[in-house]
Amino acid sequence: MKYGMAIFLAGICVFLSAQEPAPMAQRWQAGLAEVQAWREKVGDLHPAFAKTYPVAIVADGQWYVFELAADGKSWNLSAQAAVKFPIPVGIRAAMPLDFWGNRMACVVSPEVFDSADGFAFILHEFVHCFQWETVEGKLKQGLAVYREAMARKDYMWELEHPFPYGNVEIRRVYGQWLAALQKGQMKKADHWRSLLRRGLNSLDWEYLTWQEWKEGLARYLENRVRVRFGLKANQPALDAPFNRISFYHGGDLFISRLVEREPGLDANIELLYRCIFASGK
Repeated sequence: MKYGMAIFLAGICVFLSAQEPAPMAQRWQAGLAEVQAWREKVGDLHPAFAKTYPVAIVADGQWYVFELAADGKSWNLSAQAAVKFPIPVGIRAAMPLDFWGNRMACVVSPEVFDSADGFAFILHEFVHCFQWETVEGKLKQGLAVYREAMARKDYMWELEHPFPYGNVEIRRVYGQWLAALQKGQMKKADHWRSLLRRGLNSLDWEYLTWQEWKEGLARYLENRVRVRFGLKANQPALDAPFNRISFYHGGDLFISRLVEREPGLDANIELLYRCIFASGK
């Protein structure tokens, strides 16, 4: 009887052990390995994909920061910390992590590894890591909209700048500019761009062109990744509202046309920003 009970208890222990989650260092290794595989397959598309950036996974109220190991295959758990502010499921972002010496990382929640789209979004965030590590800080210092926001301690300015989205004429002109870009009608596009620039104050023009560069470049490269992997392009619905996200699409289209005019311009991201900013004169 005692022997039978021992076998029963041992069986229960084995069952419970099988239900325990894998150690955090191993839990997402398959998904992270796929990130590296995707990055290697698009490494020729742009300098932003020349290296693999840290990935911070938010799960169970914790940050888990992974870095690619020296073998180029496995990932090391480099940092772990409690989450101290609300982070939504489905987050796809790139940000410096204060608990990790303000180092930049791609921030995601675990379900990102469940679909091919998720890996395209991770590579989108890698573009932001590249921008941050190269010219973003330098370019920001040249923006009055950034300097004024920092003077107010407004660290959410990139999301919350009061751009005149409700201005019917601005919305119409931006829409006409987009339509001309889509059709490849560059003289018309230049005309609408000039009207747009004249219709905005200097801070709003800085904000618009910053979003077209920062998010537009990430969207442009994400869509090139999608082409490489046979995925549907990330484009807005026809009835999408006119808001900050409109500038992601506008930047994507504009960069595509600028690169047609000057092949390789997208690789020099500082010059690319200056071309976007100078447009419409």
